[in-house]
Amino acid sequence: MKRSMTLVALVITAATIVASTAVLRSQSYPIELAMTAMPSLEELHAAAGASRLDVQHIEDLSVIFPSETKQ
Repeated sequence: MKRSMTLVALVITAATIVASTAVLRSQSYPIELAMTAMPSLEELHAAAGASRLDVQHIEDLSVIFPSETKQ
């Protein structure tokens, strides 16, 4: 009885490992494929009409609010 329960536990563990490995391998894909599907930054700006926006002049507030230095 105890031997059969140990054997069942080993089979379930092995099946879980095989199933998780199969799932992880099926979801991986080359980065090149993901990068080719993404439009370039220039295309995104053209589609959004970024050239029609006004130029903003932002003051440099780093003197008023200095960043904290690590000690």
